[in-house]
Amino acid sequence: MRVTCPLFLVRRTYGPCGRQSAGTASTAGRLLRGMLRGAAAGAAGCTALDTVGYLDMVVRGRGASTTPDATVERLSQVVRLPVPGPPGVRANRVAALGRITGITAGVGMGATLGLLTAAGWRPRDATLTATAGVLALIGTNGPMTVLRVTDPRTWSASDWAADLVPHVAYAVVAAAVFKGLAPDARSGNEAGRGPRSWCEAVRLRFT
Repeated sequence: MRVTCPLFLVRRTYGPCGRQSAGTASTAGRLLRGMLRGAAAGAAGCTALDTVGYLDMVVRGRGASTTPDATVERLSQVVRLPVPGPPGVRANRVAALGRITGITAGVGMGATLGLLTAAGWRPRDATLTATAGVLALIGTNGPMTVLRVTDPRTWSASDWAADLVPHVAYAVVAAAVFKGLAPDARSGNEAGRGPRSWCEAVRLRFT
């Protein structure tokens, strides 16, 4: 026995404009979820980047990079917003701000990746990983280069290795987490979804 549904109820459910008004995420919601998914992947990538960097410090016995601190100092001068406090306290604040800028860049680049995919970009796995790495390099080295804190053209091979290896770790982990957080392709609106319009609902009902 087939149960029919009055047409006016179908129209109410799916809206007079022909688009489903219930059960379908809005464009803004989809973009927001994509950004949050990317931000989470970026945060995981930051953890991988920092871990590889610290392991390199242990193996080679080198000190921490001073470019994040120099970037904060330079940015403070450019925007004319000094970091307050006596010398010792101020140095600690600058160091903390340097670390925060790195985390912000990593999470922000991940959010950008999530926004791109939520907007419809569907890259292959290798392209996704490469894009994550390029975005991370731009997000971290870009500001330092623009502010003239460093010049990549003068870097030695060991400098490039010390910079690229952690960013590769960031890209691999961020891409893996990003894919792991992807909604199941067999759930939601991709599979078993209802009709998107009342017109489609009526057509399906009588076919």
